[in-house]
Amino acid sequence: MSSAPQTRAGFAAIIGAPNAGKSTLTNALVGEKVSIVTHKVQTTRFQIRGIAMLPLKNGADAQVVLVDTPGIFSAKESDRLAKSMVHAAWTGVNESEAIVHVVDAPAYHRHKNGEGTSQDRLSVSDTQRVSEGLKKRERGKVFLALNKIDEIPHDVLLAQIAEFSALDIYEEIFMISALNMDGVDKLAATLANAMPEGPYLYPEDQAADIPSRLMAAEITREKIFLRLHDELPYASTVETEKWKQQKNGDIRIDQVIYVRRDSQKPIVLGKGGKTIKDIGAAARRDMQDWLGRKVHLFLFVKVRDNWQNDKARYAESGLEFDV
Repeated sequence: MSSAPQTRAGFAAIIGAPNAGKSTLTNALVGEKVSIVTHKVQTTRFQIRGIAMLPLKNGADAQVVLVDTPGIFSAKESDRLAKSMVHAAWTGVNESEAIVHVVDAPAYHRHKNGEGTSQDRLSVSDTQRVSEGLKKRERGKVFLALNKIDEIPHDVLLAQIAEFSALDIYEEIFMISALNMDGVDKLAATLANAMPEGPYLYPEDQAADIPSRLMAAEITREKIFLRLHDELPYASTVETEKWKQQKNGDIRIDQVIYVRRDSQKPIVLGKGGKTIKDIGAAARRDMQDWLGRKVHLFLFVKVRDNWQNDKARYAESGLEFDV
């Protein structure tokens, strides 16, 4: 009497310094975009769970729930949002069966070679902070993913492997390019086998565990970062105020972009409203691809100088207010 192949399911935390490529790797493993990606550090502000169905050798699939976490960095005591973000990252670590520490290998090399920028220096410092923190983890196998390998020579990677191996933290070290998918399959197979045997935790066709209103807000926030990366600091957020399905199946979404100062409002609006129109058009396209239906998106800009201390905003995104 035959039985179905045994499935596996569990959680894998994707952690690392800001801008190491965590969200890009999460999207690559899931096979579609579930986490926003920009070149700005600290883009991810809370845990996003991407659900990857990864094949096992026995013919079944493992369901790996990838916890894409905010970047781990040295948060100022006065910065409530930053402290909550770092706390969310470490919470993801302690709740997972597997942990993938993603490292920006080129930034690490530039700093070690004396050619790095101030951002590279911070990246290396934060990477070392993560490694030290992993020694105190409560559970989970730890894997290292040296990312962006297409940007540095192979001998440099070998030196980095030796350096990180000496820390005696990592079960295995992978050389990957999350953007180009190099080495991602090997990492995926390892994560699949690291999951415990058991039934799936989510429906097989679900790609992410994030409320639709929050995902829509994240899409718009990504477009703001991409469009205004030089002009607007990390002083903006997006809130989906209304979500209504119309009789013809279309979705109407009303969102508010909050900035902290009056001087930032015209930056988002642009001359004659051009900037906000461009942001809205780009966000609407992504939302339509994501939802598979027509979206009518309406954006408004308001000033709220203390939105980072709004307790309700933390609760809706799964962040803890007092950490």
